[in-house]
Amino acid sequence: MTNEHTPPPPRPAGADLWPAIDALWTWLETNSPHDGQESLLLRMLKLTEEVGEVAQAVIGSTGQNPRKGVTHTWEDVQGELCDVVITALIALRTLTPDAREVFTRHLTRVTARSLGG
Repeated sequence: MTNEHTPPPPRPAGADLWPAIDALWTWLETNSPHDGQESLLLRMLKLTEEVGEVAQAVIGSTGQNPRKGVTHTWEDVQGELCDVVITALIALRTLTPDAREVFTRHLTRVTARSLGG
């Protein structure tokens, strides 16, 4: 795969982030060196990598490693958490073209269960 076909950057996500997720998914699909099951599994594993980066940023923001000291800020943690969310939504989009509807249904169920309706 090549980088010859690069879609234009999406407009800022604002209240509707799904066009940006679709654009990122399309870009990844176009530029992935893997396909099929291997691509799917690697995309799911990417979540673990991103969660590890959250942990690294938290440790770095609190100075828990005395050898390194404070290496990150809480703003870095925020950015890493955003990367987890984006990666998860792209992984969901990889599983289904109906990612928006699947996510909305699931969020509705979780909200109703947790907040009582």
